Amino acid sequence: MLREIVLDTETTGTDAKNGDRLIEIGCVELINHVQTGKFYHQLINPQRAVSEGAFAVHGISDAMLADKPVFADVVDAFVAFCGDARLVIHNAPFDVGFLNMEFARLGPAAPKAIPLEDVVDTLLLARRKHPGAANNLDALCNRYGVDTTRRVKHGALLDAQILAEVYVELLGGKQTSLGLSIAEPTEAIAIESATDSGPVGPRPMRSRLTESERLRHDSFVESLGTNAVWREYLEP
Repeated sequence: MLREIVLDTETTGTDAKNGDRLIEIGCVELINHVQTGKFYHQLINPQRAVSEGAFAVHGISDAMLADKPVFADVVDAFVAFCGDARLVIHNAPFDVGFLNMEFARLGPAAPKAIPLEDVVDTLLLARRKHPGAANNLDALCNRYGVDTTRRVKHGALLDAQILAEVYVELLGGKQTSLGLSIAEPTEAIAIESATDSGPVGPRPMRSRLTESERLRHDSFVESLGTNAVWREYLEP
């Protein structure tokens, strides 16, 4: 079973090293690339003002954050939700930089810093798949037909849900479900977890012919007679 956490954040500004802080974290859980319906969402009091530029992007004001918990009070719940799952983030250095800076402020008892190399960066995936094209989240949603009508402003949880859909498209196909049920593992995952050491070869495709179509085909083959040069290939 592959468990991943698609994560997005909102902040007071763009520079974590010069004092900007996290104000919102949104996460959604994927099992084998399917949304399970489980999520983590938290607004955070940054103990500093939100910049005008950041407010224009996400619309989260100082007043909205005044009664929210500080990061130190929510970090345990956040880390517990993520567990040992792989993180999936768009433009990972930005979000990981802010998370690691918040961890560093907690002192010796802080969680370990998140290694950037362990994170799936969907921006890098998109750049490899669509070189030279716009690969921000809005552009990817337009390219893959992902519904963004709910997205008036940026929001960490909504953006994480949208990114989860985009991520599956970047991997090659629609496997996302917003329902609460967890999908069965795909065949590829089942093969990877198999315990036998024998070779795994291609499996025969299941026929899509209806019974009447199969009967008409058999009748056509019989009408060709016994001397058809390719008949030997029909023998089992």
